[in-house]
Amino acid sequence: MVKINLSTLLGARRMTQADLARRTGIRPSTINDMYHELCVRVNLEHIDKICEVLECDITDLFEYVPNKIKTTGKDLIVEAHGNRKKHNKL
Repeated sequence: MVKINLSTLLGARRMTQADLARRTGIRPSTINDMYHELCVRVNLEHIDKICEVLECDITDLFEYVPNKIKTTGKDLIVEAHGNRKKHNKL
């Protein structure tokens, strides 16, 4: 999975979500979704602005943590209607 470390970066800089939204021009709700790791997609322009304001590298903002249960390859089932369904391995 990809983790978003925005909350950690803001805390280290003693900056609020509202401060970041004002300085980047990104909607507060978008910042909040990233802060709480609720977003599914990210806008590259937003990433650029956040890294510029926080003076950080993209690798500071995002971190890859391998999934415990694989979601690709042989672990992925394609149903008859073309949608993908994951195996339920626990």
